[in-house]
Amino acid sequence: MTSPRTLVFAAVAVLLLALPLLPVPEFWITQLNLIGLYAIVALGLVLLTGVGGLTSFGQAAFVGVGAYSTAVLATKLALSPWLGLLVGVVLTVAIALVLAAITLRMSGHYLPLATIAWGLSLSYTMANVEGLGRYDGLLGIPSLEVFGISLHEGRKVYVLIWLVALLAALATLRLLDSRPGRAIRALKGGAAMAEAMGISTYRYKVVIFVYAAVLAAISGWLFAHYQRTVNPTPFGLNRGIEYLFMAVLGGVGQVWGAFVGAGAVKLIEDQLQVWLPALTGTQGNYEVIVFGVLIVLVLKYAPDGLWPAINRLVERWLPPPRRRKDWADAPRLAERARPHAGEVLLKVQALRKEFGGLVAVNDVSFELRAGEIMGLIGPNGAGKSTTFNLLTGALPLTSGSAEFAGHTIGGLPAREIARLGVSRTFQHVKLLPEMTVLENVALGAYQRGASGVLRAMLRLDREEERSFFAEAERQLVRIGMGAQLHELAGNLPLGPQRLMEIARALCTDPVLLLLDEPAAGLRHQEKQALAAVLRQLKAEGITILLVEHDMDFVMGLTDRIVVMEFGTKLIEGTPAEVQASPAVRAAYLGTEH
Repeated sequence: MTSPRTLVFAAVAVLLLALPLLPVPEFWITQLNLIGLYAIVALGLVLLTGVGGLTSFGQAAFVGVGAYSTAVLATKLALSPWLGLLVGVVLTVAIALVLAAITLRMSGHYLPLATIAWGLSLSYTMANVEGLGRYDGLLGIPSLEVFGISLHEGRKVYVLIWLVALLAALATLRLLDSRPGRAIRALKGGAAMAEAMGISTYRYKVVIFVYAAVLAAISGWLFAHYQRTVNPTPFGLNRGIEYLFMAVLGGVGQVWGAFVGAGAVKLIEDQLQVWLPALTGTQGNYEVIVFGVLIVLVLKYAPDGLWPAINRLVERWLPPPRRRKDWADAPRLAERARPHAGEVLLKVQALRKEFGGLVAVNDVSFELRAGEIMGLIGPNGAGKSTTFNLLTGALPLTSGSAEFAGHTIGGLPAREIARLGVSRTFQHVKLLPEMTVLENVALGAYQRGASGVLRAMLRLDREEERSFFAEAERQLVRIGMGAQLHELAGNLPLGPQRLMEIARALCTDPVLLLLDEPAAGLRHQEKQALAAVLRQLKAEGITILLVEHDMDFVMGLTDRIVVMEFGTKLIEGTPAEVQASPAVRAAYLGTEH
């Protein structure tokens, strides 16, 4: 059943597309054409910067690539503008892939600086190549034709511009609500967790970088045939900064914020060009100064942009619908074969990790057999979590080896280890607070699916999505969180957040489950319920290695315990043997008495 909010948005889209048929001023159409073109570029930045956390000042250069590609083919070779679109997109993808390989492994302020550098380089190339007309650009670009209808007027090309913009928005929304979309949403602040779920974060950085570049190139193609001329000015660094400001002002990370930001920036810019000369009595690009001040004010006082405020007003009359629960009869995801109980599943030999002169893990060795629950305990700073990070690929080991089910995992990246059947939780909870509990847990099933970006945009992934959500609900019910499916994960207390992390780890269908302080923050009854779940998992063939400070919880649950102190293995034995050990009492109490 279609929600009222969807119907209203559909009605607004139809009205927007039908606007040229109404007796509105030509100036309105011109303004809306430019807003639509800007919004297409800003949509790419919503995904790239707002969702993915990759700041780019160079999108205007990709607009130029799309514009100049079709301009050269149409004016110098008299080829079809539609061929110009194809060539522009292919060339943009090639350039974006090269730039991604060079820049996307950078972090911090280096990535934005790199985008400024290649944006300036592409802009300079457009302005200084003779074949591109240098600063004068190219004239006489033909208008577009669709089914023999010439789109030479603003009212006629309007429908195409806004159809492309709305379809790009729909495709982006569909992408974000999918298997690859959840992976993309994990890039900003959740990369370590995403890798532990089997996701290649670098791959998805490249995907959204190319996606944003392609949207910019399509906008450039439309711009060239709308204006009928191109020159380097609209594709410089200033415009690249404007595009980023549109995304930030509208609500970076919000799809509809791209349209709000594009509209606001365009209208403010036009008004400033009228008001400022009147106020100052001189001509000049003073609006650049005002925009700089506005950017600072927005970042300071409205970092979430305009769309969240607008959305809150909309929600008073049109509350967002809950995800329709249509997965009751969804097919079960495929499950791994379990090893036979008693087989050596994990073999750790002389595991060592050094941070400069500090030895955090000092030649630790132990074996874990299939079907066991092993505890890894020790005082704070003993090296337990570092050992977990070595076994799951979050940290590279200095020396030693680790084997899982016959595979050498020491030195493998976290996603490769996860794909072998090792899953984990974290000492400090890692979740995506703006996603629901159900979506966070469904992220764990990523490696059990196959749908990609194109299938998500075309909505060909719905059957697989139903299976993901059915599995996520099953794991949440198992740990006692079945009533909290649609809660925002960021609104949960610490205890339920930890339980949600366990459900997400279980969604990966693990053979070995590593739990880092799973009972921290839980009440007594919740701990008892968790212990019952872990015993049930053991009965189902899942092997568990856990770090925990609650000794009653550990002693009543585990089959064997490894005690660590100052990075070294102190003792290994049954809970009774560990409790009776004077060395363990000395480690915890500082005395043997």
